[in-house]
Amino acid sequence: MNMKKYINTISAALLILCFASSCVDLNMNPPSEASSENWYKNADQITMSLNDLYRKAFYGMESEYWTDRRTDDWAQRDYTYELVNGSATSATSTFEIYWDNTYKAISRAIRVIESIERLGDGDAYAALKAEAYFFRAYMYARLVICWGDAPFYTSSITVEEAYDMGRTDKEIIKKQVMEDFDAAITGLPEQNANGGVIRVDKGTAMACKARVALAWGDYETCAELCKEIMDMKTYSLYEDYGQLFREKAYTCETIWALPNSYAYEQTQAIKSFVSRTAGGNITAQPSWDLLAAYECTDGKVIDESPLFDPHDPFKNRDPRCAETFVVPGTTIYGVVFDPHPDTKTVLKDGVEVENKDNKTSKNPYAAFNGCCLRKGAQEEWKVGQYNENPLIIIRYADVLLMYAESLIELDRIDDSVLNAINDVRARAYGVKRDDTGSYPAVTTKDQTELRRVLRRERRVEFAWEGRRFFDLKRWGWLEKAYSHHYYGLLNAQNIKKYIADGNWFWPYTPDIDEDGFADFTKMEDEKLIVRYGLHQYDPKCELFPIPNSEMLINKKLVQNPGY
Repeated sequence: MNMKKYINTISAALLILCFASSCVDLNMNPPSEASSENWYKNADQITMSLNDLYRKAFYGMESEYWTDRRTDDWAQRDYTYELVNGSATSATSTFEIYWDNTYKAISRAIRVIESIERLGDGDAYAALKAEAYFFRAYMYARLVICWGDAPFYTSSITVEEAYDMGRTDKEIIKKQVMEDFDAAITGLPEQNANGGVIRVDKGTAMACKARVALAWGDYETCAELCKEIMDMKTYSLYEDYGQLFREKAYTCETIWALPNSYAYEQTQAIKSFVSRTAGGNITAQPSWDLLAAYECTDGKVIDESPLFDPHDPFKNRDPRCAETFVVPGTTIYGVVFDPHPDTKTVLKDGVEVENKDNKTSKNPYAAFNGCCLRKGAQEEWKVGQYNENPLIIIRYADVLLMYAESLIELDRIDDSVLNAINDVRARAYGVKRDDTGSYPAVTTKDQTELRRVLRRERRVEFAWEGRRFFDLKRWGWLEKAYSHHYYGLLNAQNIKKYIADGNWFWPYTPDIDEDGFADFTKMEDEKLIVRYGLHQYDPKCELFPIPNSEMLINKKLVQNPGY
């Protein structure tokens, strides 16, 4: 469906989620008669329409690892995605869906605002109107970040007007985005649990505005907002990093998340990440590039640390490594994960079974890079191949690191910057910031070096949480990331010699450049590893293409360069 077709079409679905008490009541079937003409007559109907925005605007666009698949943190056995390999076109369906759903959300938010203004701005509607402002701000920000200039409207438009609408300068849109965020922050309650729904509140709006400000290089605004959130004392770091992603209830660190529920058909499919022995197909894994990014426990990168062993790359590493990757020889889904080709059998629920996670001739593509995703993994994943973990959109660790990044870029580095980074690093080790003997605390105040530290920190802290693409884009690193291919183990007929020479896991330590990128090309040239996926940077990928369906029906739209 294109923008013109849906501009005046509003569905209303009831989404009632009482997640705080581990209860989810969700009706995904909108009333068939619901439209702009017979809806939005009272607070209940407006609330129902806003509820559906959570599902329409976020579940399909913030989940399913959509952006992670298009970064160097992701490896897939037999496929690379269009941005990574330079094949994106205006006909790529992914971008059309992303574009359409964003404009649907904008149109609904506008309709809610207009309806409330028609009904009257009483206390019953104040928070709802602020919520609608939040959605409009978030969605327009998404458009600017991904597409640049975009069709822009702040009141309902007709189909004819939509056909005649070109792209508005992004600077105009950005100004409105910030004004809408401010309206949301002013009008939203401290805690919004209206109707039992996990809804945005003041802290959510502040954190999301900070994220957008950072994306646009407005470091001052980002730092101010993050400091205000920190001073609120509403949020804190959850003490156990790994358990944070296995919890099915909100934690003290969650600023905004939405629940998943298999019963109500709102889940993430995760069969690709489950080991083959446990019933998955393990076709997609965390990449070797990501594995190389974790520092050793001495705080040094792997090609500088004497603690690093390429034949056991999980040893002596930042604890977040073992909470993101399954360490070979450990148990997950009741199965010992062991990709070593000599391991013919493993324990599964206490019973010896055939090992399907190793590189044998029978399963030539099992665990092709020897890696498996642990982050967020639940025991029940092996049963239904779905994920009921909450969809975390933003959490307190991001506020701390956004604060640090902003002040680093402003070159206003003080103890508060180091404290913010060290709070996150110390939590990874299960200790407090002041316990500097138990984790590699950051002490440098050199801007260049601290920038590198911060960027490594973000990569390992938020691995597979949908932040890497936007970080790469913000730092101007898409070209660098897309120039690094992803690699895996030798095929079955060659791996025996590889093992016999003592080259398991990696033959030797890859070089790490100043920005934290690993170089595996020498190993590839020596035929010790295999390139499984070709990455190819194309400058056009800095912005998404406007869908071809939109270009065909609106001649005033101008396509982004290269498409």
